[in-house]
Amino acid sequence: MKKADIGLYGLAVMGENLVLNMVSKGFTVAVSSRRESSVKRFEEERGKDQANIIFAYNLEDFVSALEKPRKIMLMIKAGKPIDEMIEKLIPLLEAGDIIIDGGNSNFHDTIRRTKYVESKGLFYIGSGVSGGEEGALRGPSIMPGGSEKAWPHVKPILQAIAAEVEDGSKCCDWIGADGSGHFVKMVHNGIEYGDIQLICETYHIMKDLLKMSADEMSAVFAAWNETELDSYLIEITADILAYKDEDGEALVEKILDTAGQKGTGKWTSITSMEEGVPLTLIAEAVYARFLSAQKEERVRASKLYPKKPVNFEGEKAAFLEDLRKALYAAKIISYAQGFSLMREAAKTYDWKLNLGGIALLWRAGCIIRSVFLGKIKAAFDRDPDLSNLLLDPYFSETIKSLVESWRRVVGAAIQNGIPVPTLASALNYFDGYTSERLPANLLQAQRDYFGAHTYERIDKPRGEFFHTNWTGRGGKTSSTTYNA
Repeated sequence: MKKADIGLYGLAVMGENLVLNMVSKGFTVAVSSRRESSVKRFEEERGKDQANIIFAYNLEDFVSALEKPRKIMLMIKAGKPIDEMIEKLIPLLEAGDIIIDGGNSNFHDTIRRTKYVESKGLFYIGSGVSGGEEGALRGPSIMPGGSEKAWPHVKPILQAIAAEVEDGSKCCDWIGADGSGHFVKMVHNGIEYGDIQLICETYHIMKDLLKMSADEMSAVFAAWNETELDSYLIEITADILAYKDEDGEALVEKILDTAGQKGTGKWTSITSMEEGVPLTLIAEAVYARFLSAQKEERVRASKLYPKKPVNFEGEKAAFLEDLRKALYAAKIISYAQGFSLMREAAKTYDWKLNLGGIALLWRAGCIIRSVFLGKIKAAFDRDPDLSNLLLDPYFSETIKSLVESWRRVVGAAIQNGIPVPTLASALNYFDGYTSERLPANLLQAQRDYFGAHTYERIDKPRGEFFHTNWTGRGGKTSSTTYNA
């Protein structure tokens, strides 16, 4: 009996679609799942008449069906289930076999697991897979990292099933050591949170300020998808707004306004604080989801603080162009923050991240895919050590052409009581990042006043710290210096 090129464990929709993708590329795949019923259903339905799928109803048969070195991809729930599965697999595997976690695991867990699995003589890969159900079937963006010696063995399979861009390059390449693949996927998802929230705020302004119908908004987003905003999320927004319920009304307006999440946006925000990188837009996108979940409280508060009628008096077409520019400007900020986080984390974890290459991995297959990512690759080609996209010539000139429209949009939203947390926080970040002097001098004086935390002086060299006895009642003893 022919052995399988790879095994996939976990037959929810992502797992099933990845299997069918692999089979369509000529690979033989062994499949199994915790529930025998899932294997049976797949065998009788979507996997029926597929000669290149080997169905295994227990772990021993699953492992024995694999060609050596065995390659096992786990598509199961992150967290404890991954650790439990690793423990079950280790006794069944031999030196050089490879375990791949294709879920959304926390990168800290992947760092730990890589060391542990390697200590057993095996290889471990933590691989981000983006693109949702359709991407898994037709070609996702894949971000593998971990045991580099495993890469040559899995590269032909992962690159074969990955999305492909017009120049023929694949949206899958080696990211780096231990948890780097899952880290990059986490940042991808954080940027996705930001992109989605920015689009939602844009929709809110169109609906409540400009009083546009769903069909009108759909047409605008479709038109915007022919501009610099060309992207998957803009495209599907146009489709969603055009979709009608059974009664002919826009379905989107019947959906409850409470958002869910799986945690990657939260992890991205927490990591930014650990790294000291201001990821304000993505953090606000996470908080916006938290706020949306407080539906009952919001209903009560809306009755206590009724909003004044919104009355737009400007030129609609001109404001829509301002809105398009504001969305693009804030989108640039989201990516600038995300790539700055990756740059700093690479130093902390000793990863050699190719930031331009990562931008290319996201051009197709994934949720944030857009033509705009090619501009990011070009920026890092010009300067591989670029610390922030806002310092790149293309992006600096672009932002300069957008900023006045951006200010008008944020100002109009605030004046009319329309919440725009990500549009506004992105603008505040831009204004802060481009300010030669910020009021942190007063902040540091306050810290020194109440806690003797010291400060630096503009008329002295950096690294020299001072303490003032502000009240005359304190002494000369100071606390520890601050982290700048």
